[in-house]
Amino acid sequence: MTTIQIELPEATAQAAREAGLLTPRALERMLNDALKRKQAADSLLSIADRVAAAGIPPMSMEEINAEVKAARAERKQRAGDH
Repeated sequence: MTTIQIELPEATAQAAREAGLLTPRALERMLNDALKRKQAADSLLSIADRVAAAGIPPMSMEEINAEVKAARAERKQRAGDH
């Protein structure tokens, strides 16, 4: 285990304490969530760099919306198959 000491403004610390966010379990969960988001963002940026290097033109908002709708429909269909 690692012990970490942080400094927070008193109001922030009090609000976090009252919300139950300063427990080891809550802090671990928040840090793990932040790490997952950072990894996802890094992955997305890496893909964006490869797309730009490949010279693939950007999608229009209409194309993006169509892709999102198709993915949602596919997910809904898979959920219904179970």
